[in-house]
Amino acid sequence: MHTFLMILLWGLTGLMLLAALLPLSKIPHGAIRGLAFPREQFFFIAVALGLVMFFWQPGLPGLLGAVALFGAAALQLVYILKFTPVWRRQSVEAAPELKKATDRHVSLLASNVKKSNRDYEKLIALIHARTPDIVMAIEVDEDWIAALKKPLGDIYPHTVEVPLETGYGLYLLSRLQLTETEVRELITEGVPSIRTAVTLRNGEKFRLYVVHPEPPVINHDTAGRDGEIAMVGMEAKEDPLPAIVTGDLNDVAWSSTTRRFQRLSGLLDPRIGRGFYNTFSATMPWMRWPLDHLFHDPQFRLLEMARMPKVGSDHFPMWFVLALAESDAVALDPGNADAEEREETRELIREEKSRDREAIGSDWEDED
Repeated sequence: MHTFLMILLWGLTGLMLLAALLPLSKIPHGAIRGLAFPREQFFFIAVALGLVMFFWQPGLPGLLGAVALFGAAALQLVYILKFTPVWRRQSVEAAPELKKATDRHVSLLASNVKKSNRDYEKLIALIHARTPDIVMAIEVDEDWIAALKKPLGDIYPHTVEVPLETGYGLYLLSRLQLTETEVRELITEGVPSIRTAVTLRNGEKFRLYVVHPEPPVINHDTAGRDGEIAMVGMEAKEDPLPAIVTGDLNDVAWSSTTRRFQRLSGLLDPRIGRGFYNTFSATMPWMRWPLDHLFHDPQFRLLEMARMPKVGSDHFPMWFVLALAESDAVALDPGNADAEEREETRELIREEKSRDREAIGSDWEDED
């Protein structure tokens, strides 16, 4: 029994090392990129195993094993520490005078509803309780849109409807005027996104991008997801309007893809320095990470950010309130992509656009 447990301990040690090191390769494949999702869980597992190794495995092998495990934990911590209150915040909070200027405010509620979830009333009740300016419902089909439209239609006169049976449907509801609205399949056929201009109550405009790229899976590369996220980032950078990019990005906040997106776009992540705000999975508390995001132009200031209660989905909704200031501000610069990184990104997008394939996971909800 002792031998078996030692083999198990060393096997788990090897897995922790691989989980920490393989994502550093930046290989665009789901089996590799997926290892970056549970960094928080891997950190605690590696620390626990390191303590077991140190006290249970005698001599030099135990010491080396413990050092390796604590090293793996430290590497995971490097990525997740910035999403804790000990780190300097990236988004700047609104000054008192801007808090009072409500005509410059915008509130947003983003919810991946999970298409097969039919508990419409929970989301409707949340919307009525919060009365956001903008609602973004993701993974909607015709039934979801019909269920939301009836009780909310009078409140939200501006809408964009993209019902799909594949889990890639989108429904945008707004109390604020929407113009220049486009529904686009940026990279992969069957994976839509929304681009629109939103007019605030004071007459100023900002650009809103609502995205839901493909998820990473162990038997497929992530080029479609990575390319779409990067493409939106480059568009936001060149957009003459201050931009907000939001939605279920199917990527964690600390991944190489998301960090490249920030360098390409110059947009800020309000989670940095504040918390994880893990939105998936709502059904498995031990396996949660931040998948539903909002990134904003430095001209915006943060007023509120909160994870909302369950609405029957496997995702928690997210609530944001921002204020558009008259000048840029950034507490922590996300960095800038250089010419080489931009060209590599353009090549990734060109290659992925030329592929003819079905969207990943388009049949997952068929079994529910």
